[in-house]
Amino acid sequence: MANTWNGKQEKKRGPLRRLSKDTEAVRGLRIKSRIREVLKSGKTDLIARMLADLPGRKIITPLLSCLLSTDQKMKWSAVYAVGIVVANIAEEDMESARVIIRRLMWNLNDESGGIGWGSAEAMGEILSRHQGLAEEYSHILISYARKDGNYLEHPILQRGLLWGISRLVQTRPDLVRDSSDYFMHYLGSDDAVVRGLASWLMGMLGVSQAVDLLDTLRDDDSEMEVYLNIEPHRCRVMDIAGKALALIKQKGEGNVIN
Repeated sequence: MANTWNGKQEKKRGPLRRLSKDTEAVRGLRIKSRIREVLKSGKTDLIARMLADLPGRKIITPLLSCLLSTDQKMKWSAVYAVGIVVANIAEEDMESARVIIRRLMWNLNDESGGIGWGSAEAMGEILSRHQGLAEEYSHILISYARKDGNYLEHPILQRGLLWGISRLVQTRPDLVRDSSDYFMHYLGSDDAVVRGLASWLMGMLGVSQAVDLLDTLRDDDSEMEVYLNIEPHRCRVMDIAGKALALIKQKGEGNVIN
């Protein structure tokens, strides 16, 4: 009698379990759809509202996948959101935040078998927002610019790296100040965006040794686009180089922008 009753109960539970799983799957799809929709808007207020509504641990994976988007608004919104989410996670559980950083590092590793689009940018955004993670991982981020380190060969990855390091410099320049020599060669890159971002970085760091190379870029009318706070800004390399020279002159040798 007991076995028969249990059997009936199991038969009843089967559809309920499937319904529960289906409901979770549908809920997951809805969350992913909402994330993509909000990120595509590029509106920081909508992103902030979404991050307040949804647990960071549950949305970090879909956010990381959006770093690969060919839609630039979605990609840069994802960079912004990942920085906030991981910094918040780190406040509660540093090890969980470290796991996410290591995922980004793996994406940039040749052994991963993929291309780490957006990973260096996301690392820079995260480190700019959390002191503890910055102290632990800034040297790793910088190592991707070192030819004796984890040097990134692809110009697109170099763009992301220089953006990420520049983002870190905006909030924690002391962690990058002594590494400026590793960035100088980018000023001679064949890629205009790399040259422009390197100029931006030299200016923020106040690198007087870069003055001669920056001076050669004052006639470089190559156009580029850079995203700041999820907004695209079109400019020319010569404009950035000119501003970098002005900043270096203003700050003087050995000083950085605070």
